[in-house]
Amino acid sequence: MFLQVASSTLLVFIVLLFFTSSNVIVFASGSSLSLTRNRDLTVEEEVDALLKWKSTLVNQTHLLLPSWKIHSTASTTNPCKWYGITCNNQGSVVELSLVNLGLQGTLHNLNFSSFSNLVILQLSQNNLFGTIPSQIGNLRSLVTLDMSLNKLTGSIPASVGNLRNLTYLSFFQNELSGSLPIGINNLTQLKQLYLNGNKFSGYLPQNVCQSGILENFAAGFNHFKGSIPRSLRNCTSLRTLGLEYNKLVDNLTEAFHVYPHLYRFTVRNNMLYGELSKDWGDCRNLTALSFRGNNITGRIPAEMGKLKILSALYLGSNNLVGEIPKELFKMSSLIELHLSNNQLSGRLPSTIGMLSNLQYLDISTNKLSGSIPKQLGECSNLLSLNLSTNSFNGTITPQIGNLDSLQILLDLSYNELSGEIPPDLGKLSKLETLNLSHNKFYGSIPSSFDQMVSLASVDVSYNKLSGPLPNIKAFKDAHVDALKNNKDLCGNNSTGVRPCKSLDVTARKKAKHNKVLLMILLPSIGSTFFLFILFALLFRLRKRWVENASLTDQARATNSERNLFSIWNYDGKIVFEDIIEATEDFDTKYCIGKGGYGSVYKAELSTGQVVAVKKLHPSDEDSEAFELKSFESEVHALTKIRHRNIVKLFGFCSNPARRISFLVYEFVERGSLKNVLLDGEQAMGFNWIKRLRFIRGTANALAYMHHDCIPAIVHRDISSNNILLDSGYNSRVSDFGTARILKPDSSNWTSLAGTYGYVAPELAYTMKVTEKCDVYSLGVIILEVLMGRHPSEIITLLSHDVLSSSSASKVGQNVRLGDILDQRIGAPTDIVKNEITYIMKVGVSCLQGDPHTRPTMQEVSVQLSLFAQSMANLAKPFETITLRDIMLS
Repeated sequence: MFLQVASSTLLVFIVLLFFTSSNVIVFASGSSLSLTRNRDLTVEEEVDALLKWKSTLVNQTHLLLPSWKIHSTASTTNPCKWYGITCNNQGSVVELSLVNLGLQGTLHNLNFSSFSNLVILQLSQNNLFGTIPSQIGNLRSLVTLDMSLNKLTGSIPASVGNLRNLTYLSFFQNELSGSLPIGINNLTQLKQLYLNGNKFSGYLPQNVCQSGILENFAAGFNHFKGSIPRSLRNCTSLRTLGLEYNKLVDNLTEAFHVYPHLYRFTVRNNMLYGELSKDWGDCRNLTALSFRGNNITGRIPAEMGKLKILSALYLGSNNLVGEIPKELFKMSSLIELHLSNNQLSGRLPSTIGMLSNLQYLDISTNKLSGSIPKQLGECSNLLSLNLSTNSFNGTITPQIGNLDSLQILLDLSYNELSGEIPPDLGKLSKLETLNLSHNKFYGSIPSSFDQMVSLASVDVSYNKLSGPLPNIKAFKDAHVDALKNNKDLCGNNSTGVRPCKSLDVTARKKAKHNKVLLMILLPSIGSTFFLFILFALLFRLRKRWVENASLTDQARATNSERNLFSIWNYDGKIVFEDIIEATEDFDTKYCIGKGGYGSVYKAELSTGQVVAVKKLHPSDEDSEAFELKSFESEVHALTKIRHRNIVKLFGFCSNPARRISFLVYEFVERGSLKNVLLDGEQAMGFNWIKRLRFIRGTANALAYMHHDCIPAIVHRDISSNNILLDSGYNSRVSDFGTARILKPDSSNWTSLAGTYGYVAPELAYTMKVTEKCDVYSLGVIILEVLMGRHPSEIITLLSHDVLSSSSASKVGQNVRLGDILDQRIGAPTDIVKNEITYIMKVGVSCLQGDPHTRPTMQEVSVQLSLFAQSMANLAKPFETITLRDIMLS
């Protein structure tokens, strides 16, 4: 019995053990299945959220987004292979990076709650609009959030304060407004915070550097008011701080202290007050410092001279007094020094010659006195010099003529300078703007000024000058206000001054000789006979004088007729014959270039005027349908276009009988960009400053054609052959009218589509030419100018990257920017490095494959001009920046 009970008990125990074990096994198996099921559900939610958002985008058919789709062959869709997405080991999305794709749409259809593991969200440089949904606060794992360079509106939701792991937050350059949410003070792990370029109001976050780890803080170009956050005073981790263009009111000494790692600081255009502390001299890593446009008083501390690597100092438009500390003139690293619009006094010391790297000096509108030191002529790298509106006296030191690098400006106006203008100034052959007005200069303008061929603007008004004006375009085209209130200036074909006497030198010598002869004879001869002889002689001399004057007037009238600017005042026959004669009936020896529309010839006319003549290729089809009246009207309209970076079109001449038609343009000295880059000597003279100015000028010209001309003009053939350079290496867009003049449905249409290597990719499958085609071509030009050669291999790399379906594409990561730049010219300075990097980014944005994602030409022009107003620094050393960095920035 006992054995039976024991056996039964053992059996029950075994059964229980079996079921217990089974339950353990089943439990373990269920847990595994549950984890897998949860993982699949998470991935499924992420896929659904991404696809739903994609379906709401305006341009969801973008080249990069077709990879976002469900594969019917796979049991579970894997988003990890989709463009812009990175996953963790469990297949869940941890990074969503869709930068610079031109995506249009809102964020409201993106279900942020589905991305519990998301660490990085980068949607910058797109066209996203609308408000930021409060759901974004559910991304609690987020470390990086970048929504910069979009069109987002409204305010930042209060839920952003939930993203406590954020180290990088950027809303740079949107249209956001309102006050910042109080919860932003919860983001104590922030190292990078970019709020600049919006419409924010209210106060800055007070705890922005509470943890002492903030490195970069930019909140400029907003409407912030109040004081500077006190957490910034001892924020020794700071590297850059930008609070410019706000309404901040605070005492400098209470708001800021010493920052050992700071290299860029700008608070310009606020309402800050107080005096500059000598502590700024202890921020030894500063390279750019700007307090411009505030209410700062007191003196400039001499301790600032200890900033040995400072390259840009902006203290203008304040209430600073006293002398400029001599220590500033020992800062050999200075490239820009701006002290204008203050109440600085005293003399400009001779030690200014120690600023050997200085490129921009502006000390205008102060109370400086004494003479201009001759040592200023030792600042051999100066591009712009403004000493206007002070009390400088004495003569202009001839050593100013040694500043042969001066290109942008020489302004000595509104001073007490006197004496004659030194001929040495004529050596400034690269100078574009000269202002000597409101001084006490006398005598004539030196004939050496004829060498100042780059001069575009001049003002010599309110002096005591006399004699003839220089024979250069700047003086011939000068407005009357730029020449008025002088003693006795004269000139030919100039506005606002009397003509110079037209008698030639020989006639004047004869007149003077006869006058002397009469003075000798009259006292000694008293008889009527000799008086008769003398009267006869005077009569004869008068007759000859009148005849000479008449001949001169006739010659002047003839020259006026042959001036191409008056081409529309007559039938053009004289000009036509003159050009035929000047080119010897278009002999090839006068040909200076060939293009799709025709050949270009250099012609020196009988008037001495040099022009470029584009002889158009004849076409039977066009000649039959050719309507001369409408053609001439179109050309006439284009002759009215005025832009300093567009070659002037004088007019059009045609002889239907001989089937010869040509356009007459202004002659530009250095020829095409292509020729300059191929010519080693010219390429070396085409330095970085000139190249960056060339790019800006070209963009401005095209923006003018696209947005300021009515109707708009699309160039259609922007290439290195069609952008010319004048003697100062300034850009001149040519052939701007041919694209508009010639009929788009004619046989020239294929020529108008552009030059190989510069043509936008969409023209491979459509013949529709839009403004965005010009934008693409400009992108090629930008890279070509910076590289010194056509960027075909870079364009190939960019194209490969765009078509890549993998977010891990590493194209360009080993191509360093410094290695692809033109090596024939010297290494750029630090500020120029910043601008090169910035402009390269703009150029790459112009080369986007989808024309809708490219900026407009107006946006390009604004972006290039904005850099000059900012002091953008690089996020990493220039030597380490790669093409990949450019593409992703």
